[in-house]
Amino acid sequence: MKLPKARWQKGKGLRHLLRALGAAQGDTRYVGGCVRDTLLGIEVNDVDLATRLPPDEVLVRLETAGIKAVPTGLAHGTVTAIVEGKPVEVTTLRRDVATDGRWAQVDFTDDWREDAARRDFTINALSADPESLAVFDYFGGCEDIEARLVRFIGDPLTRIAEDHLRILRFFRFHARFGRGAPDAAAIDACTARANDLMALSRERIADELLKLLSLPEPAATVRLMVERGILKPVLPEIGGEGVAALARLDAREREGGRPPDPLRRLAALLPPRPDIAAAVAARLRLSKRASKRVTTAAARSPGDAADPAMLAYRLGADEAVDRLLLGDGDPRASALLAGWERPRLDVRGGDLIAMGLSAGPVVARTLQAIEAEWAAAGFPSDEAAQKAIARRHVGEALRDTS
Repeated sequence: MKLPKARWQKGKGLRHLLRALGAAQGDTRYVGGCVRDTLLGIEVNDVDLATRLPPDEVLVRLETAGIKAVPTGLAHGTVTAIVEGKPVEVTTLRRDVATDGRWAQVDFTDDWREDAARRDFTINALSADPESLAVFDYFGGCEDIEARLVRFIGDPLTRIAEDHLRILRFFRFHARFGRGAPDAAAIDACTARANDLMALSRERIADELLKLLSLPEPAATVRLMVERGILKPVLPEIGGEGVAALARLDAREREGGRPPDPLRRLAALLPPRPDIAAAVAARLRLSKRASKRVTTAAARSPGDAADPAMLAYRLGADEAVDRLLLGDGDPRASALLAGWERPRLDVRGGDLIAMGLSAGPVVARTLQAIEAEWAAAGFPSDEAAQKAIARRHVGEALRDTS
């Protein structure tokens, strides 16, 4: 089999890099996702190369060729070449010496099959010669691509023992590339070893879960994970009701013209309780911004759809869209917030003092009252309209304090 010709292969910078790394002599190949996705007819965003050259020689050759090189993972044989402003990972062929489910100690090798054997799935173990475009397939990956089957290389239990994250990666790859029922041996192994996820850092779990939830239609795969108890050891809060809410959200995102959003989808999977959402966000070590999104979404209420602009002003645009799509109103209301920017009230405390108020708590109270009326009026940007509202409330405050 040959790799189809594709636009990503034609860049002058990539061709220059391949010449520097001896592709014409068989020293370097395309590897992994760029080969898989080209065979699937999917647009390639990242190009990875594997090489028989040791990392120090890769660095020397790139320097000689005038190509910027970043030693991103020399211990594991990876050098990142910057080609036409884009990163291309170049990794020396490796074999595992020791693994413990979270990391691997490697030795370098010049055996292409040995390197392919340490990868997780057959569809990820393909490589291709940049000159002839011949595809090298040591484990039946081409047949699995044709069948849209995600299958571990060798014994699934052994592969999971090497890296526990492969449990979650299996489901993500099945959701993205699989068709029909998942590979029986793989799903049984993932089920048997689900507790291994507890040994992983929560950041790695969160990263993999959010990648899964970024896919167009993840609900069926997440349902399978819940039925098999995959998430129970690390996220027992996610159950059947959450999967139903996720499927509903998928439909409402499409109806509302909104792209998939992993944080919104995580919120759908959780019970609509801010305390639970906050606990899960902390457990997954989400950023403050992400935690706010998930926790705010959990506080959704039936009245959210009444005034989308006001909701966005109170919560933020992303948070408002989350609440609208997770709620019961018309999902198309979220379109009202497309390109929404927070309106600005150009009235300050100093303006109120200039109008006659004395400095102190009365200024803050009056500003709050002005903001409430201004928001209820639809956030008029006209300076005269804002000042008129301010003068009215200043007058009321002065009468109350006289």
